[in-house]
Amino acid sequence: MEENRKPHRHIRSFQVIILGFALLILAGSLILMLPWATRDGRGASFADALFTATSAACVTGLVVQDTATYWSGFGQAVILLLIQIGGMGVVTVAVFITSLSGRKIGLMQRSTMQDSISAPQMGGIVRMTGFILRATLVMELTGAVFLAFVFCGEMGVGKGLWYALFHSVSAFCNAGFDLMGFREKFSSLTAYQGQPVVNLVIMALIITGGIGFFVWKDIQEKGLQFKKYRLQTKVVLVTSAALILVPAVFYFFMEYADLPVKERFLSSLFQAVTPRTAGFNTTDLSKMGEGGQVLMVFLMLIGGSPGSTAGGLKTTTLAVLYGSALSVFVHEEHVHFFGRRITDETVKNAATILLMYLTLFLTGGIAISTIEGISMKTALFETASAVGTVGLSLGATPTLGGVSRAILIGLMFLGRVGGLTLIFAAVSEKRRDAARFPEEKITVG
Repeated sequence: MEENRKPHRHIRSFQVIILGFALLILAGSLILMLPWATRDGRGASFADALFTATSAACVTGLVVQDTATYWSGFGQAVILLLIQIGGMGVVTVAVFITSLSGRKIGLMQRSTMQDSISAPQMGGIVRMTGFILRATLVMELTGAVFLAFVFCGEMGVGKGLWYALFHSVSAFCNAGFDLMGFREKFSSLTAYQGQPVVNLVIMALIITGGIGFFVWKDIQEKGLQFKKYRLQTKVVLVTSAALILVPAVFYFFMEYADLPVKERFLSSLFQAVTPRTAGFNTTDLSKMGEGGQVLMVFLMLIGGSPGSTAGGLKTTTLAVLYGSALSVFVHEEHVHFFGRRITDETVKNAATILLMYLTLFLTGGIAISTIEGISMKTALFETASAVGTVGLSLGATPTLGGVSRAILIGLMFLGRVGGLTLIFAAVSEKRRDAARFPEEKITVG
């Protein structure tokens, strides 16, 4: 009897991740359509609610309605909850709730958790979930305390505390949503261009959220002993530092030379940090030179690091690709960092991820430019922001039509769940070739 039963088809962990984000977005969209979610009491249209819920759950920050002036306090709270769940990961939150209920975490849940946070191994995954939640809570509350000193002084205690908490969570989760539209719609943090506390705290939150929880776990266990860190931690720290310092120097000398020294330093550093998928800005990006905007597109596509709140193709992907190119230049057979060899599979995955992001970025940009009749530069800036889950904009997103907005929704979703997640979710099993085809060389380059 049992032998005649059809084999049960299991849902794979990567499919669970995609389904989890899709359900979160749908639930958020329906709640944001409620009358008390908007200030006018009429509720948002499904199109606006879906775009906002996708942007929040995918921690992007692109908006079609100003967050401060369009959404009510309830609507803003819903957006903040979507940001928090999306930043930590749907699966992480689900595992935490399951643990609190006293239920046993099975192998399927552990495997899904491992894939969700890019964990190197399944062992200790539940303890790692606890660490992620504790670290998130501590960092967000610490950031909120520092921001409260500024916001409470300007806005009063009640409003100041809410603004401090909202912007701290949004920054740590690399979301880029802000409530500063009461000054001027879609103004982000431009009013705080020269304010050191706001600049430094927001940057610190963006960086801590974007380098990854496994990096922080490594630092917690091994202190400041760089040589003892895992290879991924070393690569993430070195690559992240280079991607902050080099653009900051460029912006300091090429973009903000006319500003006073303090504003020049803060603006250069902030604009170097925020494209790595945070979405805040302290200067008008539309007035930036084309060279600065192109550099920002490059930074938006790279994004943060694996196992973090950030999106993008990831710092480790960039490092592996550069390492692969360097190995060709010096005629070495393998890629290696810090005395460790990188597997060929990792190099192939990195190349695949790069190709996927470039394809999505360029295809979306060409489509939006053609449909809307806007410049290719502007369209590519918006699509890079969407697929990198950044949220920076040259002002085009609120003016886009339905089809173009749908393209950005798709890019935000694909950018958040990740390229390899989509590939592994679509493939039922790892293919094993029974035989090898004859080998023949082709010329490249």
